[in-house]
Amino acid sequence: MVDALLPDEIVALARRVVEENAAAGRRVAVAESCTGGLVAAALTEIAGSSAVLDRGFVTYSNKAKQELLGVPSDIIETFGAVSIACVWAMAQGAIDRSDADVAVAISGIAGPGGGTELKPVGTVVFARARRDADAEPEGERRDFGDLGRSEIRRQATLAALELLLP
Repeated sequence: MVDALLPDEIVALARRVVEENAAAGRRVAVAESCTGGLVAAALTEIAGSSAVLDRGFVTYSNKAKQELLGVPSDIIETFGAVSIACVWAMAQGAIDRSDADVAVAISGIAGPGGGTELKPVGTVVFARARRDADAEPEGERRDFGDLGRSEIRRQATLAALELLLP
């Protein structure tokens, strides 16, 4: 019998996210592109995660980002789907379309193709939005390098989970 579907490192961090957010009385949402639902899957590996995870959006296509999260087409056209502007809009859309107190969004280039000189394979962008109206938008770009598709997605999942810690 398998104890967990995901690597121990991801499950351990997901456990911290669930426990610490439950203790803080916070609900979370995730808006995922390149991770394809891995962050939500990690959280739901943990018993009791329903007290913390409000919902997850897997918006792999640009059309899904627009329809499900309200990302304006001009953001995608101007900056691309792998941009701080896009993930900020994704995170804000997840907050607006959920009962979560905090949302994290992820978009990136996991490869093996799709990279460019400005955004090579391994480029992943993250944003965190909070329901608090005074909260400043938070975003970051990480360049994991061309570690292979699975490793890039694993690293992105870990980084997104870290952003969900209170």
